[in-house]
Amino acid sequence: MHQQPLPRTSGRAFPSTPRHRAWPAASLAAVGLWLLLPQIAEAQRFMGRDRDLPAAATAPVAAPPAIAPGTSAFTDRLIVRYRDGLSPDATPQSQASITVAANRQGVTLASVRTTGTGSHILRASRWMTVAEAQVLAQGVAAGDARVQFAEPDLILQRQQVAPADPLFAQQWNLGSEIGGVRAPAAWSRTMGAGVVVGVIDTGVRPHADLLANLVAGQDFIGDLRMANDGNARDGDAADPGDGAPAGFCAAGAAASNSSWHGTHVAGIVAASANGIGLRGVAPQARVQSLRVLGRCGGYSSDIADAVVWASGGSVAGLAANPTPARVLNLSLGGLGACGNTLQAAVDSARSRNAVVVVAAGNNNGSALQATPANCRGVIAVAATGATGGRASYSNTGSNVRLAAPGGDGTQRIVSTLNAGLMGPGADSFAGYVGTSMAAPHVAGVAALMLAANPRLSPDQVDALLTSTARPFPAPCTGCGSGIVDAGAAVAAAAGAPAPTPAPAPVPSPAPAPAPAPAPTPAPLPGSMGEVEPNDAVTRAQVISALPATVMATLATPSDVDHYAISIPSGRRVTATVTPKSGAGVSLAVLSTTGQPLASLGGASGQSLSMAVANGGPTTVRVLLRVARTGGLNGPYTLRLSL
Repeated sequence: MHQQPLPRTSGRAFPSTPRHRAWPAASLAAVGLWLLLPQIAEAQRFMGRDRDLPAAATAPVAAPPAIAPGTSAFTDRLIVRYRDGLSPDATPQSQASITVAANRQGVTLASVRTTGTGSHILRASRWMTVAEAQVLAQGVAAGDARVQFAEPDLILQRQQVAPADPLFAQQWNLGSEIGGVRAPAAWSRTMGAGVVVGVIDTGVRPHADLLANLVAGQDFIGDLRMANDGNARDGDAADPGDGAPAGFCAAGAAASNSSWHGTHVAGIVAASANGIGLRGVAPQARVQSLRVLGRCGGYSSDIADAVVWASGGSVAGLAANPTPARVLNLSLGGLGACGNTLQAAVDSARSRNAVVVVAAGNNNGSALQATPANCRGVIAVAATGATGGRASYSNTGSNVRLAAPGGDGTQRIVSTLNAGLMGPGADSFAGYVGTSMAAPHVAGVAALMLAANPRLSPDQVDALLTSTARPFPAPCTGCGSGIVDAGAAVAAAAGAPAPTPAPAPVPSPAPAPAPAPAPTPAPLPGSMGEVEPNDAVTRAQVISALPATVMATLATPSDVDHYAISIPSGRRVTATVTPKSGAGVSLAVLSTTGQPLASLGGASGQSLSMAVANGGPTTVRVLLRVARTGGLNGPYTLRLSL
């Protein structure tokens, strides 16, 4: 599960950002902040500045150094996020800060692009080990108070163990009462119709057993050498092949044939029940291909953008996804902590009600060291063999939620493939083993559950999957709650059958009249309830009249609420958010495009207050964002006064 990098380009040295002022607390119970709004237009004017930076070449020029087993992998990129949402060259201090940090590592840095979550990708002029890149990232952050975080852009790999023995043309993984997921028991209720599953992988071939279930996807690979299709990002998510000649991915690396990994994963999820070949776990679900892995792997920044876009979020330069996925499958990974960029993408997807399923990794070690399996909010899946015990290669750990068939030894997971050695050939079927094969079993079962009950939240899907998993028939320590059980999970999702109607009750004497209720207190000025969904900038709840009081709720740790207000010329609006006792919240002001203008974070039970003044000649619209920072979920009050 090592990370292999891509060749390098040269670029010009880059800078960093200015210091961020710390705002004093107004009292022990409340924090206040003033913000003057004429700067909104100026902030928006700066937001396109990445175009003025030297663009990094899209095709690297050389393979990275040899990657020895057990050593760090390489990368040539950083991901940098700024607190004010502006670009790396927004201030001279920012430029100088990046230049100093890069000089210390003997590199120059050039801009590549902005991610879907607002971070900036910088490309170095040479390959670095992940440890070197981490030092560079720390230097960038230390020299600039504008930097919210800086981290290496890791290159992740598909999580498949290469087979070495003859194939078994048997889908024991679906029907076996010992090691299978017991899918036939679920098919009497549903086969997954109406649910889209995003397969974030190498791309998917239009295999005859998949074609009827494919919806339009997106190619997210921007590096030409890695892409292997002659262009950068585009709407063609078909897999052109990820095979590479000797020495291409790293000095001394062996040649490799194309894996057609995404096609194999997609078949496990949703191969059609058409009599042609195999059947997927959810044979009537739809598959959306999100191509992020090419020759030598894929950058975590591209993977993060795919997670955001696939779930219905917006990514700069891409049209909106017409068929957002309710389930995302990531059969990929690498060693390291979950980066801020990937975590933000997972949080973003979950806020749009998407279930994120991830392979636990194939290192026969701790899944806590494998990313994105160690990200918060994902369903990390370990692999079992035909006996129901842990597969020899599977990672385990406290972050693993449950297990599913991944195959082991000669007992493989047979699915759709392609016969081409390097480029595409004829449709075929083959057996693979790995946690890459285990994860799509769970993704398929999640699709069946959502087809049976579309109202389920990601947390509810997780809870039902783990609570209905059946006990391991063989040892699997650290593999979660059990082996996924499709029949039991779908039955639980659909709910128990309606109870038999009770006999009509015997009429009771008329009750004594109840005393008149006490008068209800007058409502607060402009009092209203929260209108869901308001979890995205594009779905902000419009507050049409001020003053106003909004009674709202943060239902989950990742819940985020947005409100749109209009401030007349020469007026000032004071926004005060008061959480319930034991809950911590943040309050931020954003431009209408979602760019942060100011923010406050509070401790548990602390009220926050922010005054926003419009000194311009015309009415200005801004967004307010309320999010949870810690403690308990629950209600809060947002008061808006002129």
